[in-house]
Amino acid sequence: MMVGERMTNEGRMTAQPVRVLIADDHPIFRDGLATLLEPHPDIEVVARAADGAEAVALASEHRPDVIVMDIQMPHVNGIEATRRVLAEQPSVGVLVFTMGEDDSTLLSAMRAGARGYLVKGAAQDEVVRAITAVAAGGVVFGASLAARIGELLSPSQTRQATEFPMLTEREREVLDLIAAGRSNGQIAAELFLAPKTVRNNVSAILSKLQATDRAEVIIRARDAGMGQRD
Repeated sequence: MMVGERMTNEGRMTAQPVRVLIADDHPIFRDGLATLLEPHPDIEVVARAADGAEAVALASEHRPDVIVMDIQMPHVNGIEATRRVLAEQPSVGVLVFTMGEDDSTLLSAMRAGARGYLVKGAAQDEVVRAITAVAAGGVVFGASLAARIGELLSPSQTRQATEFPMLTEREREVLDLIAAGRSNGQIAAELFLAPKTVRNNVSAILSKLQATDRAEVIIRARDAGMGQRD
């Protein structure tokens, strides 16, 4: 059975609205979006969350088809909330709404499992199309992110994976930022990770690469084409 369908008592398939949870710490945007969506016959707003922690709890309670997720929220940000929701409900479609985050932040959201993003201020019909596309398993993202995804799939990225096959995807992500000269604190902020998580990743990278210090890691990573950021 596909999202948006249900079985009647007579055994017929009938259309069912896409169940949506809106997570945003700004009540004007959160309630305004709900007001725009609620009259639409193909969409049902089942819950509204004011922060990431509430979004995780309400997602577990209401089992939505799609979560419209803000990134910058108190207590638990949208990226971490996305990870937590998808760990429990991998079929949920997360659509990130942003005021215009940088590409690295948006890529972090996609790596966390988000299936798309829209800029706040998008037209109502564009929002509806994005929600229904994500609910159907599609991916929605802007041109700038598409270009960055293309970079991730470039031959240089393939080389990085070949050069460091012992590293996990997250460790290669951290290594790329180390090579770019970022401190642990900057890496934590950019990837929306806890400082302890970054320290653990750095320790794992040093151990797996059998490197004596951070400087050696930077040299090896840059030789592999990593750290080439603005």
